[in-house]
Amino acid sequence: MATRCSIPVIDLHDFPNQSSKLMAACEGWGCFRLLNHHEVLPATLMSEMKSVTKSFFDLPVEIKRQNVDVTNGTGYLAPTAKNPLFETLGFYSLAIRHDVETFYSQLDASPHQREIMTKYVGAIHELFMRIAKKLAEGLGNWICQFKMNKYHFTPQSVGSSGVTTHTDSGFIYIVQDDEDVCGLEVMDKSGHFVPVDPWPGTLIVNLGDMAKVWSNGRFCNVIHRVQCKEATIRLSIVSALLGPKEAIEPLAELVDADHPRVYVPTIYEEYRKLRSSTNLHAGEALKLLRTSNSIN
Repeated sequence: MATRCSIPVIDLHDFPNQSSKLMAACEGWGCFRLLNHHEVLPATLMSEMKSVTKSFFDLPVEIKRQNVDVTNGTGYLAPTAKNPLFETLGFYSLAIRHDVETFYSQLDASPHQREIMTKYVGAIHELFMRIAKKLAEGLGNWICQFKMNKYHFTPQSVGSSGVTTHTDSGFIYIVQDDEDVCGLEVMDKSGHFVPVDPWPGTLIVNLGDMAKVWSNGRFCNVIHRVQCKEATIRLSIVSALLGPKEAIEPLAELVDADHPRVYVPTIYEEYRKLRSSTNLHAGEALKLLRTSNSIN
């Protein structure tokens, strides 16, 4: 458990006093620890959701494979040659009731699993609304993806990567990381990876590529990875505010003569496909979106 945090810490109860600290975290790190969210997402519900996550991954693989993709990157993904220690379950939007119910049906979820997960995704959606309002109005009606991740760490995999170095493609990611197992590392401004140790009862918030576009390059899209530190199972639960269905572009108030527009208007789903087709997953694909007057 963390005795001191290597990334910024934001107290959800301490706004507007935390506003400047939030902006500094978004600009300097692209991630932060979130404290005092328990009136929305209590620690007991986080613990119950971790148990439900484990129970889903314990299902036979033929049942997990019924969690089929709605779009590329959602649904069940089994370990691959590129990420042999990693598998994931999930669905396209936690804000769309049909998507949630389809997930339950695909995995034949029990009444208990449904009850816990319904409470959890409702709490996460409320957290998204609160965090988004701290950054700007109008971010709340975007696609909210939901994933559960499992890392199969073995003695032979100690020292290797559980998932390859990457940025996230969307806007804001709320991560319930494993409170018992280390492994998450984020890149600081000097280009070095910094371990982010577990801190039970808290959440991690990451900013992705769309946050960098929306902020006209002001926010950092944090580069991160998961390293295998010990032979054990590591679970994480990731909820993502990806982007709107229409084009996202830099805020008008962040564009002026001294700060010209950095990125062209971008539709999230098209950008996700661009990252996939170019195999550029650590933020490099953003260079392909730069305006002509922003290219040095």
